[in-house]
Amino acid sequence: MLQVCPNGARRRSECPGLPLSAAELAAAARESVDAGAEDIHLHPKRPDGRDTLHASIVADVLERVRAAVPGIPVGVTTGVWAEPDPQRRADAVRGWTVLPDHASVNWHEPGADLVAAALLDMGVGIEAGLFSGTDGADRFRRSPHAPHVLRVLAEVVDTDPDTAPAAARALLAQLGPELPAPVLLHGENNSAWPVLHLAARLGLDTRIGLEDVLHDPDGNPVRDNATLVRAARAVLLAEP
Repeated sequence: MLQVCPNGARRRSECPGLPLSAAELAAAARESVDAGAEDIHLHPKRPDGRDTLHASIVADVLERVRAAVPGIPVGVTTGVWAEPDPQRRADAVRGWTVLPDHASVNWHEPGADLVAAALLDMGVGIEAGLFSGTDGADRFRRSPHAPHVLRVLAEVVDTDPDTAPAAARALLAQLGPELPAPVLLHGENNSAWPVLHLAARLGLDTRIGLEDVLHDPDGNPVRDNATLVRAARAVLLAEP
């Protein structure tokens, strides 16, 4: 499965083509699905470009994106940068009036179990974000919610393209062979393409988009998510 992550916590200053508004995210989703994306992970934004969990903004984004790509699963972030306080973050999730198909929960962040419980109570699938170089994997294993997640996001934060594949393998080894859900492996910035190649070789789900990387496999800057999805699809088809 190839997921597209159209914007992330980035700002428009990093990439002129970064989609921020609900309309822009809907257009990016349509173009990305046409290019081969099968799932969507996005960050709803306030008008000033900051991530938010606000119910009306989340609802607007989900409704517009779903109208643009009917039948494609759509997820959102619950990252600490959108709301630092764990209880307020969980309360914001419980206040959603339109529900995503899934939402990411980063287990190294405070309040992960609170947010996960809120999502499960509302019937929203959980993407368990387990970052390399953190205690997220250990905390996830101790969580009562671990058996109930939709997938595990193995997120490699080492951005050195030479060392990131080894960091990815170390993270996968840390996760172990008896995970309760499929693994989606990805890197970020300069490690995004090497880690995507590794995910393809290992037969794991993966993702690409302007959240993760702003250049193609040859190092050329890109302006839209569809370009990245087409490049990722080519990598997946080329790997044995």
